Amino acid sequence: MTIKEIREKASDLLQHELEERRKHMFHLRSQAVTEKLEDPTQLGKTRKDIARIKTILRQRELETASQAAARAEVTQAQPAQADAAGGTAGGAV
Repeated sequence: MTIKEIREKASDLLQHELEERRKHMFHLRSQAVTEKLEDPTQLGKTRKDIARIKTILRQRELETASQAAARAEVTQAQPAQADAAGGTAGGAV
């Protein structure tokens, strides 16, 4: 699975894919212990796929967190700007 294919998938699908890859990795390790593993390179490939998926999920998590922080910053800055520009909210006596 390439990084481009992973980026095109939705986060919930990636979570499911991550679980499937982890299960596959468990089965590969079991086969390796019992010496029934036909292709030992599958262990490394699966491990790298898991790492790629986790990386993309973490990038998305950080992206949404930074966007939320930016929105919170903007909403906090707007009332302060309105108070500075218009004076008091209740009106002057």
